[in-house]
Parts: sequence; structure tokens; C-alpha cells
Amino acid sequence: MEKIDYIVLAAYFLLLVLMGIWGYTKIKSSADFYTAGGKLPWWLSGISHHVSGYSGAVFVAYAAIAYNYGFTLYMWWALSIAIAMVGTVLFIAPRWARLRSKAGIQSPTEYLATRYNLPTQQVMAWSGVIIKIFDVGAKWAAIGILLNAFTGLPLGTGILTAGLVSMLYITMGGLWADVVNDLASFLIQFTAGIIMMVMVLAQLGDGFNGIFTMWDRLPAAHGQLYNGPYTPAFAISFTVICFFSFSGGTWHLATRFISSPSGTEARKAATLSMLMYLIWPLILFFPMFAAPIFIKDLADPTQSYAMMAMKFLPHGLIGLLLASMFGNTLAMTAADANTISAVITRDILPVLYKKLRSFDQKKMLVIARLTTFLFIVTTLIIAFQSKSFGGVFGLIITWFSALVGPTAIPMILGLLPAFKHSDSRAALLSIFGGLITFAVMKSFMTVSLTAELASPIVTSMIIYIGCGLLFRTKVKPEVEALLNSLKEDGVEA
Repeated sequence: MEKIDYIVLAAYFLLLVLMGIWGYTKIKSSADFYTAGGKLPWWLSGISHHVSGYSGAVFVAYAAIAYNYGFTLYMWWALSIAIAMVGTVLFIAPRWARLRSKAGIQSPTEYLATRYNLPTQQVMAWSGVIIKIFDVGAKWAAIGILLNAFTGLPLGTGILTAGLVSMLYITMGGLWADVVNDLASFLIQFTAGIIMMVMVLAQLGDGFNGIFTMWDRLPAAHGQLYNGPYTPAFAISFTVICFFSFSGGTWHLATRFISSPSGTEARKAATLSMLMYLIWPLILFFPMFAAPIFIKDLADPTQSYAMMAMKFLPHGLIGLLLASMFGNTLAMTAADANTISAVITRDILPVLYKKLRSFDQKKMLVIARLTTFLFIVTTLIIAFQSKSFGGVFGLIITWFSALVGPTAIPMILGLLPAFKHSDSRAALLSIFGGLITFAVMKSFMTVSLTAELASPIVTSMIIYIGCGLLFRTKVKPEVEALLNSLKEDGVEA
């Protein structure tokens, strides 16, 4: 990069700090810090849900998949998410907003104590926090790789830089700062993505038709819908995981719906995010698909997108593109930090230290900021050790995707009256069954990527649904009342 690129990147860092300061002025309580007081407009919530659903890892791990396997990346990733979110729109998103307005929740796991019991809530809260440490660690590692490719910064320095910037603005501005960063980073990403696609099309030399004719210049398999280990079975497995993840099993995505004013607004936000997953990746991924035409026999495909940007974009826009990638990653990691802090502060700490329940709003806000800070520090430590877990792709696909299912199933299906007979026993057995399945397959078996991805969540689903059908335990009145209150915006608990 040249001087102008560093100026653009520095300007974005300054903008993040200003977002944090602006958010700080809007926060008076932990409810403001964690859920923006339930006042997020649907369009901002939808953009935020979309942007915080992926990060710089898209431009690193997924760029490598596009370089090696081609169009299949869109099929199994973006299209699978869009299909999965149909269920989110219809059944799940509105219920999260109603939980906040009717049960007063601020964290996604807060309702679980009523839905199941306190021990089940604690198991799910602790499990989710531990899983998220690995996921966020992968995001820091991804932005470290991007900074190294663009600027030559050592990997560790890039990770630390990203972590410190994120720590500053999210601990100050909470969710308000995060969703405004989501909006800013998407606008930057949209501008850079369109320019990048136009520049690549110009170099292909076939005008708009280059979108279709470039596949003749790529390896034959790159134009196939499914290629390599990314089979239709893998895509189906990933779609199932995405339903539970994007519905709120990935907690910071639930927070976008929780922070909506009503169930109707949350449904509109989910619809917008779904449409963006269906359309925008076709533009965003285009330079990744075209990369083998211009950069042949690349030793490290994770750097393919960065190298394409350096090759085609004028200076200044390179800095803008890096800012958009940086913004995506910080948006996602900051969102995670905010939501995990809510779970720790609202659900874990009050059980460990009962006096916390009597703290006033000012003290709870201090606790909120402190737990956010400590969570980010822990994830940075994991990022420095990412190679021990199979690198960025290993952390994101293998560890996070395989582990999110067992904890997400009782959380998401627990919102639906159809599964009201699945009680705390079903929830705990399904969690442990899924985690044990993952541990056995990871340690003692050699299986395909599809089997490794699908087995934990399939095991958990069978146990959770099976227990509800088999035992048909009597539904507690408070559970019945809770589930009934989530059917419509106007019905009180």
C-alpha cells in the first residue's frame, strides 16, 4: 500500500473511535449497552444482521475456497444461508423481539431459566461462551492475515491492532456503536465491491458478458454447482446449521432481533438480511472466482483476494477495501463481545455472585464494560494460537460450525410451542450428546467434512425431539405462558 491507503485506513480507525464516543452518549443503562433500548429500526437491524454474519474470514478462508473450487462457494455458503433464513423470517425472529418486550431479557440465554431451569441455562451459557472464544479468535486471525497481505505487518501485530481498536469502541459505545459500524462498513464494502467487480470485468475484456464467459478460462470444475468436498450433502448439512445459527444460535445475531421494537419489525429485519445474502455475495465473490485467471499457481490461496485488490485497484481504493474488510471483522467480533458480555453479566455472574442482582444501573454498566474487555483479551490469546486449531478455516468451519448446533438446538426450538414437551432433560442430553459426538469423531475417527459437520447437530436434534415425543412431560404453567406470549406482538404474557 502507499501513503494514501494508510490515510484512508487511519481515517476509518478514527471514525470507529468517534462511533464509540457517539454511542457512549446514548447509553444510560445495561439495556442501552446490550440492546439499544429496543429501539433499532428494522432496516438498520437487517443490515447489521447481514454484515455481522460474516467477517474478514470471507476474504481469507472463503477466498481460498473460491480460488481452489470456484462457484460452489456461493452455493453452499450464501445460498444455504438465504434458504435457512426463510425459517428465521417465518418462525424465529419475531419471538426474540417479543421476549425483550414481554419478559425483559437483555441476553439470548436469559429466557432459558424459565423455559427449562437454572442448571440448563448455566450449561448453555457456559458452553456458548467457550465456543465463541474460538470463533472470535478465528476472526482476529483472519484480519491479521489481511493486514499482513496488504501492509506487510507481522501477523501478531495485525491481530493486536484489530483487537485494541475493537476493544476501544465497543466498550465505550455498546450495541449502538456496533450497528453504526455495521452500516458504515457495509457502505464501504458495497462501494469497494462494485468497483472491484467493474475493474475485473474491464480486465477480462468481454464487457458485461465476462460474468458468464470467464468460466471458460477457468478449470472446468470451477463452474460446477458443487465441487470437491463441497457436495450437495455438505450444503444441506450447512443449511441446517445455518438455520439454528442465523436464527439466534449465534448469539449476537439474536441480539439484532431482540433489539427490534416489535416482532413485526424483527421479521422485516430478517427478510432484508435474507435478501442481502441471496444477492450481494454474487458481486462480492466475483473477483474471488476470477482470481485463478490472473494469479496462477498461488502458493497461499488465502491471500488471493488481497492480491487481486493490489493488482486491480488504484491506491486509495485499496485502503478503502481494507477498511471495509476491517470493518466487517470488527463489526462481527465487537457484536460477539457485546452479546457474550450480556450473557456473562446477566446470566452467569449473578449465579456466582448473588449480590450482583442488587447492583444499580451504573454499577451494572461498569460490569458490562469490564466483561466485554476481558472477553476480547481472551479471544486475542486464542487468535495468536489459531494454527493449533487448524488455522482460520479449521476454527470457523470445523470447530464453530460443528459445536454451535448442539447448543443452538434447545435455544431455538425452545421458542416454538411444537417442542414444549422437550424439557430440561431433553435440552441437556441433546447438548452433551452432540458435544460427545464431535469429540469422538474429532479424536478417534477419520470421516468426511460433511460427516464431521453434520453428525453433532443431527445427534442433538434426534435426542431433543425424541425426548419430547417419548416422555411427553407435563408442561409447566410458566413455560406455557411464556410460549403463548410470543405468538403475537399484542398478546401479553
